[in-house]
Amino acid sequence: QVQLVESGGGLVQAGGSLRLSCAASGSIFSINALGWYRQAPGKQRELVALISSGGSTTYADSVKGRFTISNDNAKNTVYLQMNSLKPEDTAVYYCKFVFKSGYDYWGRGTQVTVSS
Repeated sequence: QVQLVESGGGLVQAGGSLRLSCAASGSIFSINALGWYRQAPGKQRELVALISSGGSTTYADSVKGRFTISNDNAKNTVYLQMNSLKPEDTAVYYCKFVFKSGYDYWGRGTQVTVSS
């Protein structure tokens, strides 16, 4: 069993920055990819950023150049550095760990609110 705990969300003014963290505990091995997703009120959950076990990254077009995903394998933690935040970035942000076994786990989410 794997538990994921996100932190770092909060309220920030437009143009500001936040850094989200997602720490995993439990049976952590053979990770395939780590990702951040978000869900705004009334909208579907969408991919924000993804980092593979090989280090390649993928970003949603809406966050390219502003957000950076990274990870620390020793700490079983994935990060999302968010700069130049916009009101449309307001959402609940979820992390996801995808294992090579085919299992995946989600965090409970952390609220990010960007005021104009």
